[in-house]
Order: sequence, then C-alpha cells, then structure tokens
Amino acid sequence: MNLRDDARGLSDDLVRLRRSLHRIPETGLALPRTQEAVLAELDGLPLEVSTGERLSSVTAVLRGGQPGPVVLLRGDMDALPVTERTGLDFAADNDRMHACGHDLHTAMLAGAAKLLSAHRDRLAGDVLFMFQPGEESHDGARHMLDEGLLDAAGQRPAAAYALHVLSAGLPGGVFRTRGGPALAASNVLRVTVRGEGGHGSMPFRAKDPVQAACAMVTALQAWITRTFDVFDPVVLTVGTFHAGTQQNVIPDTAVFEATVRSFSDAAQARVKDGTVEVCRGIAAAYGVGVDADFVEGYPVTVNDHAEADFAANAVREVLGEERFAPMTQPLAGAEDFSRVLAEVPGAMILLGAPPAGADHERSPNNHSPLAEFDDAVLADGATMYAELATRRLSKV
Repeated sequence: MNLRDDARGLSDDLVRLRRSLHRIPETGLALPRTQEAVLAELDGLPLEVSTGERLSSVTAVLRGGQPGPVVLLRGDMDALPVTERTGLDFAADNDRMHACGHDLHTAMLAGAAKLLSAHRDRLAGDVLFMFQPGEESHDGARHMLDEGLLDAAGQRPAAAYALHVLSAGLPGGVFRTRGGPALAASNVLRVTVRGEGGHGSMPFRAKDPVQAACAMVTALQAWITRTFDVFDPVVLTVGTFHAGTQQNVIPDTAVFEATVRSFSDAAQARVKDGTVEVCRGIAAAYGVGVDADFVEGYPVTVNDHAEADFAANAVREVLGEERFAPMTQPLAGAEDFSRVLAEVPGAMILLGAPPAGADHERSPNNHSPLAEFDDAVLADGATMYAELATRRLSKV
C-alpha cells in the first residue's frame, strides 16, 4: 500500500473538511455541529462508531483483516474563545476561533480513517480513532477515558499517537517529538486577598489588599527562581489581577489567578504546597487574610521513549530525513492527551504548519487571533497518522 499517494488523492477533500470546520468553531465539551460534520465524513466507512454520553465525542473502531493489537489515534476538535482577525475567506465570524489548529487535527484524523479503511484487509490488528472535544481546559480526554474509550475495541491499545500543528516555531511540514517529558503539567493558582477597605488618603486606617496581592505576585516569582533547579523548571504566569472600583477607594479584596507549569511530578508536588505557603506568609506579614487554592489541571505529557523513536523513524522513512527535526527540550504548553499517555505507551508529535511563505519564527503563534495554518500539511498529517497505525500493528 502507498498511503502517501492515497493521501495526496484526498487532498481536496481534506482541505474542504478543514475549512468547513474552521467556519463553525465550537468550544468546550459540547460540539454538536463539529460532531455532525465528523459523523458525516465517516459515514459509509467500515467503522464501528459511537458517540459520547456527556460530551460530543466520536469514537470509531476499524477492524483489521488479521488479528493483532489495537493502536489509538487521537485528534482534538474544539476551538477557543478568540475572535478571529486573520481575514481569511473561510474565517469564523463569531467570538470563537480554531486558533490552535484543531480543525486540521480533525481533518487529518478523518483522512487517516479513510486511508486505513481502504486497506483494512491488510491491517494486522484494529485502529481506534479518538475524536475528542474539550482539550482547551475542559479535560475532554479524561471524560472520554471515564466513558470507556480504552476498552472500545475490546482490548486496550498497545500504543497511542496524536499530532499537533504549530503555526510558529517549526518550519512547514517538519515533524518533531522526543521521548520523556514533551509538554508541561498545567495548574491554576487562585488567590483572594481579604483586607479592609477605606479612603485612599488614609491607608493607615485600612488594610490594603492590593499592596499585599502585589507583594505575593513578585514574591512568587522570586521564590520559584530560588527553589527550583533550572533544569527542572517551573513557570508561573499571573494572567488576571482584579481589585477595586475607583482610584481613591481602597477595596476590601484583590483577586489574581496564575497558571503554574512544571515538567516533573516532584516539581509539581513542591510547587503545589509552596505557592500556597508563600501567599499565606505574605498575608500574615501584611495583616490581611488570604484564600489560596492550587487547582491541578493537566499532568505532564510524557512520551514513551521507544514510541517516540518509532514515530521519528517512521517520518524519516516515509517523508525523508529532512522532514524530522529532533526536539531537544519540552515545551511549556500542556495537553490532556497526557492522560492517555499515562495509560498507554505512545507519543505526542508536533507538526509545523505556518502560513505558506511566512517566516516560522515570526508568524503569529497558536492561540493568537491572527494564527494561520497551512492546508498543505493536511495530506502528510493524514499519511503519518495512517503510517503510524499500520507500522505499529505490524511491529513484532
């Protein structure tokens, strides 16, 4: 079978599907229009298809012609609450946008389902397709696991793979992965500082929560740099800070939230307790109260070393040596595919997809309202999904 040639024959269909999905971005766990589009695309294929009970997921099983293991392929489907400013003729016209390329993931996975269905008699095992909602902070992978994803084919997968496109930072058509930690754990620190409001001219008659909250923000950054090894880093970014109603009024409360990212279980455990302790200590020093909560989000995405090497070699053999670039260090982004990889050996693989002709080091990044992705990568993305499945099923 020549999956790459077959994928090129599907190119127009892949572009059509990707652009139609781009026009109808949906966020969270409920993606009814996206789910409908995926089901329509899979209709007529020899798949065992089921949908989620509490979310708009689509699970499909392709039975191979020969007995063997199961390989899981995942594509996430949800968009972001971002208003698009790309000016593309297929741009979304609401306050949501496929700014992280999940429309490409969905189209590539649907393409892989078509490619593999055409050759299912030659497959030495089964393929489990995971079309997932809610990757963007809604933990869709956990919900699918809770609903029995890994048992959908009758036996648990032997390996699992996911592709993720990047609009910047990687040349177009180039794949990248690594064994071990590939993406960070992502958690949230929520802090409410409780003071006593008063007149801005007499701060000594109040207990100013703003000053204490500001001290916490700076103290947290200093504490991290003096607590964690630079080779096992922690990244803390305060993304929201809210206090007060008017410039001459000292408010009763100040509230801020931060994302906290780490790359090992040990660092995660230490930062969980330490950030809360820092906030409590600063509050005591300023004579104010504090509610500090560390909310655990996605764990570290840890690629299996053997599966990452397997994926890298597959790219080199199918597309050419120049199409794979080693990933020397993990990225600080986070992924709920980490939950699948905690159960099944596999790999998250990155794929460069900046706009055609753009400088990938300067093009707008994922999550930007200006982020654009090149449709030219769709055929090769579908090819590699399919190649990873067929090669892994044939692997002794």
